[in-house]
Amino acid sequence: MKIKKFIKKNSMTLLLGFLIFSFVLTLAVSICIDTDFFWHIKAGEYMSKHGVLTKDVFSWYMYGKSWMSHEWLFEIIIYNLNKLLGNSFYFIFPFVCISILELIFFNYNKSKYLKNVPFTLIWIVFSLIFVFFIQIRPHLVSYIFLALTIWFLYDLYKNEEDKKIYFLPLISIIWANVHGGSSNLGYIFCFIFLITGLFSFNFSKIEAKRINKKQIVKYLVAMILSMGAVCINVHGFKMFLYPYQNMGDTLMLSNIMEWFPTVLSDASHYPYFILVVFILFVFIFSKRKIQFIDFVLFGISLFLGLKSIRFWPFTYIIMNFVVFDYVGKRKIDKNTGLGILLLACSLVLFCINNFPKLSLSADLLDDKVITILKDVKSKRLYNMYDYGGILIYNDIKVFVDGRADLYSKYNYKDYLDMTALKGDYPKLIDKYDFDYLLVSNKQQINTYLKYSDKHELIYENKDKGFTLYRTIEK
Repeated sequence: MKIKKFIKKNSMTLLLGFLIFSFVLTLAVSICIDTDFFWHIKAGEYMSKHGVLTKDVFSWYMYGKSWMSHEWLFEIIIYNLNKLLGNSFYFIFPFVCISILELIFFNYNKSKYLKNVPFTLIWIVFSLIFVFFIQIRPHLVSYIFLALTIWFLYDLYKNEEDKKIYFLPLISIIWANVHGGSSNLGYIFCFIFLITGLFSFNFSKIEAKRINKKQIVKYLVAMILSMGAVCINVHGFKMFLYPYQNMGDTLMLSNIMEWFPTVLSDASHYPYFILVVFILFVFIFSKRKIQFIDFVLFGISLFLGLKSIRFWPFTYIIMNFVVFDYVGKRKIDKNTGLGILLLACSLVLFCINNFPKLSLSADLLDDKVITILKDVKSKRLYNMYDYGGILIYNDIKVFVDGRADLYSKYNYKDYLDMTALKGDYPKLIDKYDFDYLLVSNKQQINTYLKYSDKHELIYENKDKGFTLYRTIEK
């Protein structure tokens, strides 16, 4: 009887929880294995056996040069989990990460979800923007850290006695070792809450409320401790500087797809613009005044998203702690519960049907070309950037791979020029004295090699679109 009463009393909350679960399942099933996954796994294997890497061991050209392994702990963890769980790990990892993220949202907003169920349903649907980012990479863990950070900062903003903010330095330590490239976000958002909290004004629809001394001290202490905590890692103070050096690398940012800016000319970017317009509508048509901190956070997340498509999940994560405060109450329609149940069941059935069809291969190279490269024992291989991770995974030394931050100060520009046949590319090819060249058939360098009297075709796979050439000895 108690169970029945509980279900009846909390039926809508339980239905929304089931719907969120179905979306988490849908996102997890959409996992794609990108090529970076392979070098992450290989790095994890190496470090599990030999200790944390501070110098490169995977590139014949960069061998022995300094490498900021800012994701070292993540790599060790996924290598050992993959070893323990096998192929099921590829599904379990994103499912667990997104589940934790949604649990944080649910815990923070559970009472607000029922205030306006139609709005809640639309907002849950927007979680599908994560579908473009479901990969076995450390940014999924960073999403969790960001959500916890914003949650703790907001709780102090609303309650001066709240003490969760003192967990931020601990989060920063873990963050710096799992995904150091974004570990600065903890203390940066502390700073944002601190500065915006110093203002007190009313301007049109925007309102700023000054925080008290107790809150100021807590934000300041958490910020300073978090800044120090970032330095507690195998690379020390270098990790504190790394995110800023990385974001200042214009060569990398302008050539790596995930760092590209958001543009209206690309239809795949439309969901992000729709999300922005939706949030703006919520702010504009709300009867409440917009809190200055909410406005600032929206502006920052919008700026980051426009700067690079990889930051749009940040917008959704941050706005989860904001938008529900601006939604008016609405009575639940009669058949809303049935609609939610049908939608959730449909998604679960879709996932069950598609789970066996999951492709867990990057599908860029075949086994034959790997065997050839191992047999010939290539010493100075030219390879397409996207092939690097797979080659590393198969113990083949590369020219470049997904670690663009490692190569950008050395050979990355030359790689780009050779690939696109820019500048004096024949001299560059001679300079590096490649013995074998593994290229995509879509690359311009392939056309040059095809008609070059210095190179001969060894193997081609037209279905996968790559060709292996050998340099003819003089």
